[in-house]
Order: sequence, then structure tokens, then C-alpha cells
Amino acid sequence: MYKCCLSSSLFSGFLIFLFVVQQAPTGASNETSNYEEMKLRVGVPMKNGFRQFVDVVKDTTRKEKYNITGYCMDVFNAVLTRLPFNVSLNIEPYPVDTSEGSGYDDLLKQIPSKYDVVVGDITILADRSNHVDFTVPYTASGVKMVVPVQHGRDQNMWTFVKPFSWDLWLSIIIISTFIGLAILIMERNVSALPNQEGSPNQKKLCPATILWFPISQAILPERQVVVKGCSRFVLMVWLLLAFVLMQSYTANLTSILTLDQLQPSFLNANDLRKGGYFVGYQTGSFVQDVLVKQFKFDPSKLKPYNSSSEYHEALKLGSENGGVAAIFDEVPYLKLYIQEYGSNYIMAGPKYRNAGFGFALTLNSNLTACFSRAILDVTESDLMNEIEEKYFGKNDIGQDSSGEVSSAPLSLSFHSFAGLFMITGISTLFALLISESVIWQKPILMAKALSQRYLSFKPSSTEIRVHPTHDSTIGIEIV
Repeated sequence: MYKCCLSSSLFSGFLIFLFVVQQAPTGASNETSNYEEMKLRVGVPMKNGFRQFVDVVKDTTRKEKYNITGYCMDVFNAVLTRLPFNVSLNIEPYPVDTSEGSGYDDLLKQIPSKYDVVVGDITILADRSNHVDFTVPYTASGVKMVVPVQHGRDQNMWTFVKPFSWDLWLSIIIISTFIGLAILIMERNVSALPNQEGSPNQKKLCPATILWFPISQAILPERQVVVKGCSRFVLMVWLLLAFVLMQSYTANLTSILTLDQLQPSFLNANDLRKGGYFVGYQTGSFVQDVLVKQFKFDPSKLKPYNSSSEYHEALKLGSENGGVAAIFDEVPYLKLYIQEYGSNYIMAGPKYRNAGFGFALTLNSNLTACFSRAILDVTESDLMNEIEEKYFGKNDIGQDSSGEVSSAPLSLSFHSFAGLFMITGISTLFALLISESVIWQKPILMAKALSQRYLSFKPSSTEIRVHPTHDSTIGIEIV
């Protein structure tokens, strides 16, 4: 009886063990089961300006409910559709403190006590990454400045040399000297032109006029200045080069003298700091720390603003009349500002780089990798372009190429005509070699003479034959 009870209890224990093993999920299935339906508490910044990114409007029909739209929210909703699990959201706006510069930092500090994820125009920074996890950025960013443009023409007594850069002027002098020297060599043995008296060629092509001769022919070409065909060919190639250079010079000089040139009122932050000008930034942004720590501005010279309209009013007043001389902000905001207020302002100065906008999650969260992969999927699709065009038009908000001062010089450089200079130089060199055969014939003759001297066969000994003579007087043959 005891053995029977023992065996039955063992069998029951075995069955229970099998049941537990079958019900225990694997690691992958456990992670999937946890993600089947996930509830996320989402925090979004609520502020007055730049509603294209996040726009929070209170729903009057429902108590304590908000309608939240904008570029960042549309990207977030698109990312949710790419996640491998379902998500239910509880979105709650967080008022950004406009009295201090740490509004966004205070919002991120609500993770994880109040929010699981923060969505908005949140810039990825190294200091913030110590407290929260960031996804990969979904738009590029960086800090630059916007300043009023100056309409006018920068003209002085040396404006006539501006169409060409210094390296192009130097190249013209060198090629002109080379061509004049080549023509002088090829025409050195010509005594006079046909049907003319004297020796005009010798007079015109003297060494003192090597540089002046090509230039004078380019300005006032004369017939029958040179006699040899090779000299005429070189002169023709030079006139072609001179014609292109003169047309380019005329066109560029005309644009410099007549076109309205847009120049920034300040080129960089150093000019603003040394001049003691007031500058503005967006309220609650990390840009305030950048201006103080990186650009070394006096905090008393900084003024916070909330919207693009306030930017416009401050820049219109100017630093001397209670406004500011420049606005420092991230590139996406400045792009919107320039797009709204036209060509009266321009981006200038060096760019302070950062990673861009991203979503913030709990530190060491398993969701960060899932959201990052979904962001990459969205940014590589056409849906991202549709979202950007919806809020910002066809301009790419992640790029900062438009509205900036081009660093390219107004002067034409040697690189623009390098091919033409190369053709002229090679043509002149070949014409000189063909005309002056002595240049390449003399080395050949010298080489032949050396080869005959050292490479011809010479016998090592000379045979001496002594012929016998016969002395007829004595009849004896002498050998």
C-alpha cells in the first residue's frame, strides 16, 4: 500500500512538472507577449511659439482633453505604425516654463515618474542623455544665427580687379610671357616682312616687349605682324584665350557694378560679442547655454523670445533701440523664420552642431531600439517627405542650405579656365618644337655622335706585312 501511494505521488509530480514546462514561455515569446498591448504615457511640450512642430489646443468639447498636432506628432504617429506591437497612448501636455532656460530639461526630468516617452522638438544633447535615452534623430539640426541683410554694392578704387582672382591674374601674366617669348624665338631670324622696308619684326619683337606684344595683339590685333606659320598658329590660340577671358571679365565686372549684393550685417558671433550687441534666443532652449559657454556672451546681453513674430520685432528695432542685432536658434526654427519673413534676413556665421531632434524614453529602456528602428523605417520612406511638405513646404527642414551666405568668392579663379590655359600652353610648346627643329635635332645629332664614338667596333691589333725587296745590283733577294 505504501509503495502504491509513493508511486502515484511521483507520477503526479511528474505530470505537474511537464505542465509547468509547457506553460513556461521562451525569452523571445515573453518579450513579444509583453509588447502585445503596451500603454505609454506621452508628454509633449506646450508653448506659444513655433506651432508647426507641436501645436497643443484644448478641446472644448471634452474636459481636460487636448488636440495635439504638428510635425513632431505626425512623425511619432508614423513611427507607431512601424512598431512590432500595439500601443495605447495617454498624451498629456507639459507647460514649458518661459521664465527660465531649462523648460525642456524640466520636461525630461518627468521621465519616468510621470511620462514614459516625451515627444516634441527635443534636441539630443550629451547632458540630457545622462538622464534619459534618446532614439536616433528624425531631423538634423544645429545652432546658427539670423541677421538682417544689407543691400548695396561694395565698390572702391580697386573694383576693376575683382572680376578675376589673384591666381588668375598671375596665370595670365605667365602665359602671356610664355607666348611672347615663344613668338620671339620663332621670329628671331625674320629680317623684314614682304613688301615692307626696314625690319618691323625685329622692332616689334624685341625682348623688352615680350610681355606687351601678346597683350597688344589681344586688344588691337594687326595683320602680318608675324611671318612664320607656327607663329601665326600660336597667335591665333592666344587670341582665342584672350577673347574668352575678356568676355568673362566684362560679364563679371558688370554683375559686380550693377547687381544688388546681399551681405549680412554681421559675419560671425565674435563681431557681435566684441561690439557689445544684444542677441536673442528662444525661451526655454539650450541655446542660452551655448551662447554663454561656447560663444562667451555676457548673460546680460541675451534676450529670450517665444515666437517668430517676436524675433521679427526685435530684429526690426535693432540692438540700439531695445531689440537685438541677431537671433541665435536651431536651424529648423530659423528656416521657418526666413520662410515666413522673406529675404530681409539671412543665416550667417559658423554652425554649432548637435545631433538633432529625437524622442526621449526612460534610461536603459528596451523600447529605445524598437523606436529607433521604426524611425529609420519612416525617414527612409516617402511618408517623411509628405509630412515635411505638409508643415514646411517643399523646403527640406533638415537641411540648412537656403537662406545662408555663400562662402564662394565673387571673383573668377584659375580653376575656371585651367583647361583653356592647358590647351594654350601645350599648343604653343608643340608649335615651338616644330618651328625650331634645332631644338630637338641637335640632341639627336649629339646622341648619334656619342653612339658612333663609343659603340662602333675597333680591332684590337693591326697586322703588319713586310714585302720582300729585290736588289738587282747584286742579285740577292732581301727579306
